[in-house]
Amino acid sequence: MSLPALYVFTTLTGYIIGLGGVTVVNLLGFLGRKNSYWTEIAIRSHKVMNVLIWIGISLKVLGEYFLYQSLGFPSISVLLFMISGFLIANGCILSFYVSPRLVEREKEGRAAEVLPKKLRNLITVSFVVSFIGWWSSVLISSWLIYLKIFEG
Repeated sequence: MSLPALYVFTTLTGYIIGLGGVTVVNLLGFLGRKNSYWTEIAIRSHKVMNVLIWIGISLKVLGEYFLYQSLGFPSISVLLFMISGFLIANGCILSFYVSPRLVEREKEGRAAEVLPKKLRNLITVSFVVSFIGWWSSVLISSWLIYLKIFEG
């Protein structure tokens, strides 16, 4: 049995788009922790990156669902869907709590000001969840695909 190419393509596309957006926004957020220049860039770019992250997570989950369904849902796929749940929850916090506060600061002309400590801490925790979640998903998915392709 061969892997359905469309499912693999959808999954990989989700990883590329989502992880690309996460990497950019996390890097800018990290640089902007105590630097007003990078804070402003992070605030202005997060709106585009947010959309890319949601597109990426959607394609990732959709592709993985059909991919692992075609493989009989290997037991490790449960872990992948749990990780996706954490990434979605993390994204909801960022999109519906953090993002409106960033947009508000931008509208008030305070985009260049360093963020309050509470918001910085929340963004730092989010960064850790994103980093661990996305990269562990890439590792697990790659391993499963490798096993299926090369070890049959």
